[in-house]
Amino acid sequence: MNVPECAPALPVSRAPVRRLPAGAVDCHFHVFGPESRFPYAPGRSYTPPDASVADYETLAGTLGFSRAVIVQPSVYGLDNCRTLSFLRESRIPARAVLVLDPDISERELEILHESGVRGVRVNLVFAAGLALEAASILADKIRGLGWHLQFLADVSRIENLNEIVTSLDIPVVFDHLGHVPAGKGVGDGGFRALLSLVRDGLAWVKLTGAYRVTGMRTPPYEDVAPFVEALLEASPSQLVSGTDWPHPFIPVPMPDDAELIDMFGDWVSDESICRRIFIDNPERLYGFPAGQN
Repeated sequence: MNVPECAPALPVSRAPVRRLPAGAVDCHFHVFGPESRFPYAPGRSYTPPDASVADYETLAGTLGFSRAVIVQPSVYGLDNCRTLSFLRESRIPARAVLVLDPDISERELEILHESGVRGVRVNLVFAAGLALEAASILADKIRGLGWHLQFLADVSRIENLNEIVTSLDIPVVFDHLGHVPAGKGVGDGGFRALLSLVRDGLAWVKLTGAYRVTGMRTPPYEDVAPFVEALLEASPSQLVSGTDWPHPFIPVPMPDDAELIDMFGDWVSDESICRRIFIDNPERLYGFPAGQN
């Protein structure tokens, strides 16, 4: 099997031009390796370089994040050991989103909740993830815990998005701006359906991974800005953001992380909305204590 290898993230170079609010939460990132200790799934779509807990803590400190939500990447499949180890090792207050087998027991879920897990990722883009059919089973099992389902999916390719989300009767979070290729424009039917769900408070969206949907090679990825503007207009109370560090398996040259935060500052200049996206909304979605720094 010929599995593509990813480029490493660039070393963090500087702080952002505009400081993030105190207590900011990075709502999306990963850690990887070493492979000898945390082997990758054989059906994976890429092989990442090592990205350690210490590397992430250096990045978070430089960029201004003091809390974090680690997300299980597709390359580990259902093996959440690397992601859960972050919760034990890191000095940063953290939550986690895992990829789980629908057959998981109630007791196992309770143990994961106690460790800081707050969501389950359903991966419809890369190999080694869960299928959409598992979403309903998982939703029933995690509803009482107050968790959410997180979809890594191109919403422009999902029919009946409104019906699917409504039927789950649980908070649903969409990665990376709904993963709609920017060339399709904000008039795309799937994206319009996503906006409706956001407007009605039925879905959340992560303002992350602009480089995954852009048609441009380098920041500030101007073709993505209209999608952000449309989501902000729909409801800033249903949006969170994060680094997507270490930016695995992206179709463009590796960006500078400080430059990405500066790009967000151009998207969201209103300080009160910035605070909502980086503090108030993550506290509500992931259960961080209010005012925790």
